[in-house]
Amino acid sequence: GTVWRWRVGPCVLAHLRVPHDPGAARALLEPIGDHLGAAGLGTVSEIFDGDAPFGPRGCIAQAWSVGEFLRAWTALDGGAF
Repeated sequence: GTVWRWRVGPCVLAHLRVPHDPGAARALLEPIGDHLGAAGLGTVSEIFDGDAPFGPRGCIAQAWSVGEFLRAWTALDGGAF
């Protein structure tokens, strides 16, 4: 099925709040590093394939996907969440 990447932001924040596991939270964001240079340079695609190789689909620069990654990354660096 389709994977909406903006939803990783709330998952990261949940790992920070409930089990308080910054390592697990950071691991959720690591795969995006390769994507930032692959589709829309420095941005996050709207959706991805749910099956390997998890190819990007939809628009190449989705504001809510980028916003959620930035919000989650800021929270990992000790910012407000």
